[in-house]
Amino acid sequence: MSDAAARGLLSGLRWTSLRLRLAVVFGLVALTAAVSASGIAYWLNREAVLTRTQDAALGDFRQEMQNRAASLPLRPTKDDLQNAAVQMASSSPGYSVLLVDERDTGKPIVGNSDLDTFTLDNVPASLQKAVTEELRVGPGNKYEYHLFWQRTSIRGTPYLVGGTRIIGGGPTGYMLKSLDQERQDLNSLAWSLGIATALALIGSALLAQAAATTVLRPVQRLGDAARKLGEGKLDTRLVVSGTDELADLSRTFNKTAGSLEKRVADMSAREEASRRFVADMSHELRTPLTALTAVTEVLEDEADNLDPMIAPAVHLVVSETRRLHDLVENLMEVTRFDAGTARLVLDTVDVADQVTACVDARAWLDAVDLDAERGTMARLDPRRLDVILANLIGNALKHGGSPVRVAVRTEGDDLVIEVRDHGPGIPEDVLPHVFDRFYKASASRPRSEGSGLGLSIAMENAHIHGGDITAANSPDGDGAVFVLRLPRDAEPLTRSGDGETDDTAGEHGARRRDEEDDAT
Repeated sequence: MSDAAARGLLSGLRWTSLRLRLAVVFGLVALTAAVSASGIAYWLNREAVLTRTQDAALGDFRQEMQNRAASLPLRPTKDDLQNAAVQMASSSPGYSVLLVDERDTGKPIVGNSDLDTFTLDNVPASLQKAVTEELRVGPGNKYEYHLFWQRTSIRGTPYLVGGTRIIGGGPTGYMLKSLDQERQDLNSLAWSLGIATALALIGSALLAQAAATTVLRPVQRLGDAARKLGEGKLDTRLVVSGTDELADLSRTFNKTAGSLEKRVADMSAREEASRRFVADMSHELRTPLTALTAVTEVLEDEADNLDPMIAPAVHLVVSETRRLHDLVENLMEVTRFDAGTARLVLDTVDVADQVTACVDARAWLDAVDLDAERGTMARLDPRRLDVILANLIGNALKHGGSPVRVAVRTEGDDLVIEVRDHGPGIPEDVLPHVFDRFYKASASRPRSEGSGLGLSIAMENAHIHGGDITAANSPDGDGAVFVLRLPRDAEPLTRSGDGETDDTAGEHGARRRDEEDDAT
C-alpha cells in the first residue's frame, strides 16, 4: 500500500468520519440485537432442556419409589436395599439410586446401585434435611413427605440430585442424574449463537458500508465541490440524479454556485472597468499636467516680479498643480498593483548607498540620521526600494519632525530598515489604518498636502518583494517607528511567477523606468 493510499485510509477512518460513525452505530445496533436475541434464546433453551430432563428423571424416580421401594419389607436388609436400588437404576438408565433405612435406631443401612458413583456424601446436607423432615398434614399439605431436588456440581460435573421418603414407613431414596450431556448441548448452542452474533456483526458492517456508499458518496462529492468553489473554481457544478433530499441539496448547490459565479463576474467586470477608468483617466491627465507643470515652473520663477496681490494665488496654483501631479502618478502606480501588472526589476545593490541616494536626492541629509554600514548587499528592485524609503522618511518628516533616524541591519536572510521620528507618535485608533488608501487621521482635516496613497504604495512595494512594513509607537513614547522587512534575495519570487527574471528585467528595465515615475 502506498503512503497516499495509507493516508487516505487513515483519514477515512478518523473518529470524526461519518463513515466510521455510521459503521459503529450499525455495529452497536446489530450487536445489541444479536446479543439480546442470543441471550434470550440461550436462556429459553437452557430452561427447556434442563426442565425436560429434570421432570423426566424425577417423574421416573417417583414412580420407581412407589413400585419398588414401597414394596420392601418393613425392616429390609442391606441386600434388600441393594437389590431394589439396582433394579430401580436399571429399569430407567441414566441415574443412580441410593436407598437408606434403619434397622435399629441410629443404625442406618444403605443400598446403592453404584458405590463408585453415588454415596450419601454426594447428597447436599440441605437436601437430606428437607427430605427427612416430616411435614404437618393440613388443608394446604396432604402428605408428610415430598419429593425434593437440587442441582449441584461434583468434581466439575453438573448433576441433578433428588430425594423422597416413603409415606407410612419405608426407606428414603435418593437419585443422582448427570447433566453433562445437557451441558455439552448447551455449550454447542452457545457456540452457535456466538457464531450467529459474529455473522450479524459482519452483516451490519456490510450494510454500513453499503449505506455509507449510498448516502455519504453524494455528501463527499458535495464537499469536494464546495472546496473547489472556495478555491475560486466558480464553474464547479454537481451532477444531479434522483429526487431525494440529497438531490435537492445538489440542485440548491448548483443554483447557489451559478448565482455566485454571476455576481463575481459582474463585480470583476465592474472592478476592471473602474481600474481601466482610473488608469485611462490618469494617463489622459498626464499630458495636460505636463503642460501645466511647465507653466507653473515659469510662474514660480516670475512670482517675485508679480503684483503682491497676485503672488499668493500663483503660489497656490503651483503647489496644487504639483500635488495634482503627484496624485495622478500615485493613482497610476496603484492601478498597476490592482491590475497585477507590477513586476520586479532586480539588481544587486548596496543598501546603504541606496538609502543615502534617496535622502540626498530629496535634500533631506540635514534632517536624517543614517545608521547603515556599507557593504550590506541585497538583490531587490532599487526603484521600488527608493519609493518605499521616500514615503516612509517623507511621512516621518512631515508628521513627526526631524531628526528622523534610519537604521539598516540584517536578521538572517532578511533585510530590516527602521525609520524612527521624534514626534508625538501615532494615536492608537489610527495605527490599524495608517496603510489604508486615502485614510485621514483627522476627519476635521480631510485635505492635506499628501495624496493619502504614499504609505499604501510603500506597503504594496514591500509585498511585491515578499516583505512587509509594520507601524508602531516607540516604547519610550518618543515618536513613531516604521519597520521595513524584506528578503535579502528576491530572486525566488521571480522564479515563482511573482516577478520578472533578471533577463526580462535587463531587457525591459530601461523602458520600465521611463514609464513608471516615483510615487513620492
